[in-house]
Amino acid sequence: MTSGSNFTYIDDSTVKHGGRTFKLYAGPRLKGERHVVERFAKDYPSQLLDIERPPERLYVIGEPDCLRDGLAVIGARKATPYGLACAERFSAIAAQKGVTVISGGAYGCDSRAHRAALDAGGRTVAILGGGCDQVYPSTHFRLFQEIIDAGGAVVSERDWDYPALPFTFRERNRIIAGCSRAVLIVEAGLPSGTFSTADDALDSNREVLVVPGAITSRTSAGSNKLLYQGATPIIDDETFEDVMFSLFGTLRCTPCADGKDPAENSDQLLAALRAQPMRLDDILVAVDAPREHASDPAAWLRTRLVELEAKGVVARFPDGRYGPASL
Repeated sequence: MTSGSNFTYIDDSTVKHGGRTFKLYAGPRLKGERHVVERFAKDYPSQLLDIERPPERLYVIGEPDCLRDGLAVIGARKATPYGLACAERFSAIAAQKGVTVISGGAYGCDSRAHRAALDAGGRTVAILGGGCDQVYPSTHFRLFQEIIDAGGAVVSERDWDYPALPFTFRERNRIIAGCSRAVLIVEAGLPSGTFSTADDALDSNREVLVVPGAITSRTSAGSNKLLYQGATPIIDDETFEDVMFSLFGTLRCTPCADGKDPAENSDQLLAALRAQPMRLDDILVAVDAPREHASDPAAWLRTRLVELEAKGVVARFPDGRYGPASL
């Protein structure tokens, strides 16, 4: 038998920890670029230096630059339909506005947050308890691979093959909070890992946002307690978008009083951006430049975007995409 930190290998498929045995993951490995980001290296997320016990290194499959100033969306594993719907709703809004959605890859609200961000065309980051090659839960392997393929990342402070053990999940919560500018709690009981992540966020001077729940719901007892203690309530799309604007500078989309855009409704560029926020290269593929600018469509596009930004019709999102926005 070989010993590790707080656990002992029984054989190639089993470890022992705290008197209990745990099966190791033996499935396929996630595909993507692999990085080991050392503390104080230039690509180490500087905001993690603010948390208690910053990780000495991060093991990343995917894009390390995702680990900066995202929005953490977390909630109960055994979530109610209400909690799942809230995770989907607000993650999609954040992703559409170019904000990276960060969560823990777990069952329930975490996985719904990741899925909603992906479906909205955004980036998302899953921070795991065990190593990235010890995929947990194993049933989320395909989800994690989609996260990587969509430009996001799967991350751990543990070595690649470190087993996913109970204590690793509690410790990873501080990283979820630390990588984020704010933590949105869509559903939390008492006690719970979600509630403890809120403590980590407060200790790191992060904003804590909470979706209220019924006072009769056990799965919202922690959420409502946080609201009583002064967390910011998220009661609808409008309050969430206002908070996103204050935190990230993203703009809330609202129609003009007469129901028309400040620019012509027939504008092909605006129509494309209303359908889906895009980066410059993608816009050039989706939109035909006017005939008089056919020789240099990129120059025309940059000029047009500057004009629309000045009018408050278009905004550049934090991840570099452009989309419709107005105050």
